[in-house]
Amino acid sequence: MTRSNRMFELIQILRAASAPVRAEDLAAQLEVSKRTIYRDIAALQAMRTPVEGEAGIGYMLRKGYDLPPLNFDEEEIEALHVGLAMLMRTGDGALQQAAARVGRKICDVHASAEWLQVAPYGAPLDDPDNGCVSKAILRQAVRSAQKLQLVYVNEAGEQSERILRPLALIYHIDCTLLAAWCELRSGFRHFRTDRMMSADLLEAHFTREAALLRKLWREQERDTFVYKA
Repeated sequence: MTRSNRMFELIQILRAASAPVRAEDLAAQLEVSKRTIYRDIAALQAMRTPVEGEAGIGYMLRKGYDLPPLNFDEEEIEALHVGLAMLMRTGDGALQQAAARVGRKICDVHASAEWLQVAPYGAPLDDPDNGCVSKAILRQAVRSAQKLQLVYVNEAGEQSERILRPLALIYHIDCTLLAAWCELRSGFRHFRTDRMMSADLLEAHFTREAALLRKLWREQERDTFVYKA
C-alpha cells in the first residue's frame, strides 16, 4: 500500500470511529508500525486535516470533516446498496472491506436501505491465514501490469509453476478466475483462485504490452470466459 493510500485509509478509520483510536490499533489495522502511524498523523495535521489527540490517548477526526452530499436519486442509492452487498459473494476480503466503507459513507448522507438484502453465498473468502491467495494481490498485479509467479493445481490434481502476465479478474458466483498470458503455455489461460497454492509479485512489469494483450484476450474470449489452464 502506498503512503497516500494508507493515509486515506487512516482518515476513513478515524471517520468511522466513535471514540479515540490508539496508535497501536491503527498500526494493526493498516499493518504498519506505530512509528509510521505517528508520522502519518503528523503529516495529516500538517496538511490541516483535523486529526485530534496524542500518543497514549488515541486519535479522532474532528466532527464536520465529512464528504459532500452525494447527488443520487432513490433508485441509484438502492442500486448502490445491492451492488455493494453483492461483493460479499466474491470472496475478495479487501473489496468487501472497501464496500463496507463506501456503504458507511452513503449512509452518512442518505437514509439506510436495510430492507434490501442480498444472500452472501458465493466464492469462499480469500483468508491468507487459511493458506488462500489474496485477491487483492491479484488485483494489484493486474492494475500495475506486474508479472506473477504462480504455483497452481489443475482439475486433475497436477501441480505446476507458471509465470503470468495477469490481465483481468472474473468474478463468478461460486469462484473467481484470473485471466492471464501464461509464459509456460504461450497463450491466454484462466486460473481459479481457489486452486492457487501461492502467488508472488515479481519485479518485472509488462506495462507496454498490457493494453494490447488485454485487447487480444477480449477478442479471443468474446465474453465467454472459457476456462482452460
